[in-house]
Amino acid sequence: MAEMNLMDFQGAVDYVLSFADYERLSRSAVVFDLARIEALLHRSGDPHLAARAVHVAGTKGKGSTSAMIATALTASGHRTGLYTSPHLHTIRERIQIDGSLISERAFAGLVARLRPHIEYINRTCTLGELTTFEILTAMAFSHFEERAVDFQVLETGLGGRLDATNVIRPEVCVITSISLDHTEVLGDTIAQIAVEKAGIIKPGTPVVCAPQVPEAASVIEEVCHDRESRLIRVGHDVTWKKTGASDLGQSFRVKGTKGSYDLTVPLLGEHQLENAAAAVAALEVLAEGTGITPDSIARGLAQVRWPGRLQVMRTRPLFVVDGAHNADSVEKLKQSLRQSFAFDDSILIVGASRDKNITGIVAGLAPFSRRVIVTQSEHPRAAEVSTLAQEFSKWGIEALIARDTDSAIRAALREAKPTDLICVTGSLFVVSEALRYFGRPAQPGTTAP
Repeated sequence: MAEMNLMDFQGAVDYVLSFADYERLSRSAVVFDLARIEALLHRSGDPHLAARAVHVAGTKGKGSTSAMIATALTASGHRTGLYTSPHLHTIRERIQIDGSLISERAFAGLVARLRPHIEYINRTCTLGELTTFEILTAMAFSHFEERAVDFQVLETGLGGRLDATNVIRPEVCVITSISLDHTEVLGDTIAQIAVEKAGIIKPGTPVVCAPQVPEAASVIEEVCHDRESRLIRVGHDVTWKKTGASDLGQSFRVKGTKGSYDLTVPLLGEHQLENAAAAVAALEVLAEGTGITPDSIARGLAQVRWPGRLQVMRTRPLFVVDGAHNADSVEKLKQSLRQSFAFDDSILIVGASRDKNITGIVAGLAPFSRRVIVTQSEHPRAAEVSTLAQEFSKWGIEALIARDTDSAIRAALREAKPTDLICVTGSLFVVSEALRYFGRPAQPGTTAP
């Protein structure tokens, strides 16, 4: 019976992945429009409207911010769904309730129930077939409705305005740090990308906004004004101050709009404190009459897990993984490595997706270390190692070429001294393979029935 369930699950995964998947294929081939998912959800009984919702968009930090909000809601006694992307090891990571991944059985059951609706929409819709992401989003809504969650926290997949998650009626929207990414779809300026991210803002809905460059901040302020949405600015209305740190996490104090909070988070990097402050601001919006207290917020943030982001795998040599995948993220990574760790020399293991700004990523990493190993993940969008090696050669760095992530890790471990740093970065996909190499699960939680 266990083998049959596994086959059922794998068949369900294969079915979902058989549609246009903009995470694995060229995004230029996908028509972004909300009509398809709205039709699918309507035929499914509009499950997206069943629970109170929090919507999170941004270029960086949206996943960890979503996880912090969800964990704090769970700690406050609320059954909480969390929908994020992409996944590191299993597609089940994307749909969670109270930290537990959706089970294989539940995943397969959702696909079986939605399949007739999916095929009807694909026959009748004039805007093309549903995408993999749209189907997964509908599955998340249906799962959360079936399990009667109180809250659903949703991370946008790409952009915001035309993202499949942008069908909800959120009680609060959060916009994390915006930088250049996915320019082939969202636009090639910060202002254009900010317009897409700000597309999640609904009339009258409070908006928590992380610190932004002026071009992004002005767009968000204008949209909030036009839609009469209260804007809560992290760094101005809500502030934070770091009070301590170790290899295991950070302690800090947040001064919010309703009180002050002494907090810890088991995540490294100054940027995670900014994300945590945004999470606190969103939780304050939700706090009235919900049992969310300073204590439950503190317990939630102390328990949050978000693998693959400045995560320490071993200490001698120091081995860190971080999925920095654009130039701005690389700058944050370098700053965090220098602030968080002591090491003599460094070795970088770099893999990237071919649709990313590889020139910008390499330009950021090259000054950090001259010892570089380039590799290629198993993902279909992975950039060729020759492309990466050529970019590093422009900086006078002769990168070692490894055929896969495991080979790159073994080579780095052979070369590194006990006091060195090894860092795997450039793509969450190569980071996921590093986690697999060290036998680390993507999520420490249990599996939901």
